[in-house]
Amino acid sequence: MPVIAPMPAARPTRIPNQREGADEALAAGTTVDHLTETYRAHYRSLLGLAALLLDDTASCEDVVQEAFIRVHSARKRVRDQEKTLAYLRQTVVNLSRSALRRRILGLKLLSKPMPDMASAEEGAYDLLERDALIKAMKGLQRRQREVLVLRYFADMTEAQVAETLGISLGSVKAYGSRGIAALRVAMEAPA
Repeated sequence: MPVIAPMPAARPTRIPNQREGADEALAAGTTVDHLTETYRAHYRSLLGLAALLLDDTASCEDVVQEAFIRVHSARKRVRDQEKTLAYLRQTVVNLSRSALRRRILGLKLLSKPMPDMASAEEGAYDLLERDALIKAMKGLQRRQREVLVLRYFADMTEAQVAETLGISLGSVKAYGSRGIAALRVAMEAPA
């Protein structure tokens, strides 16, 4: 006798209970609507959290806004909607720490003293003094000028100057001392 299998009964449409609805939400991640509701409900409390960590209102607002942007970008990874607020709080704390680190680094860089800059008056005085020195150097004998330039401006030793100019070491010393004496007289003389 042939066995006739009964037709499967049509499945009744079931209304998911709360537990099953939560499982579907877990699979879908945090929704934009849920994030919007969280924003409306908890923005001020997150702003207060940031204010406790930072001292600048604008920075606090920036941190909280950035936290919501990051959670929105990662909403598929936040599977449990109940944990969205905790995730936001942790993000606010981390972003506040980063802001403080950047601020501290900026203060360290700014706390280094700026190099001393000469004022415009000092610069003008130095320019006049340099012009006077150049004028006085032009008034020296050629050998005196050569010895002084090589010795003091090119930072050569007396032996190197002697070798460069092809004169004796004694001559370098003599031209050097006479040249300095002549410069002193020329620089002290009224213009």
